[in-house]
Amino acid sequence: MADNKAMGMLIDYDYCTGCHSCEVSCKERFDLAEDEWGIKLADNGPWRYSETDWEWNHVPIPAEHCDFCKDRIAAGKKALCELHCQALVITVGPLDELMQKMTKKKMVLFNETNDEPRKQAVY
Repeated sequence: MADNKAMGMLIDYDYCTGCHSCEVSCKERFDLAEDEWGIKLADNGPWRYSETDWEWNHVPIPAEHCDFCKDRIAAGKKALCELHCQALVITVGPLDELMQKMTKKKMVLFNETNDEPRKQAVY
C-alpha cells in the first residue's frame, strides 16, 4: 500500500476466542516489556443471561505502541496481529474499506491517530 490512506483495525469480537496470539506477536515485534502493549486483550464478562447461557466477550484493543504495522502493510504483508489471529477476527487496512465490512453488531473499528509510535519495531 503506497498511498497515505487513513488506516484502521476492524475487530469482530463476536468470535474472538481470547487466545492472546495478537498480544504475543506484537510484544515480539516491538520487544515489549511485560507491562507494555501494542494490542491488549480485554475481557467483558462472563455473566449469565439465561438459565443455561453465558456471555463472555474477548475484546482486543490497540494500545500505545500499535502502529497498525504500516511498514508491513506497505510491503504487501498483513499486520502481525491479523496474521497470527487464530479466529481470523482482526483486519487491518484502509479505513474506507474496513467501514464497508462493518456488518454485524459486535464489531469495532479503531482508527489511527497522528501520534508517533513510542517504540520502533525490532522486525
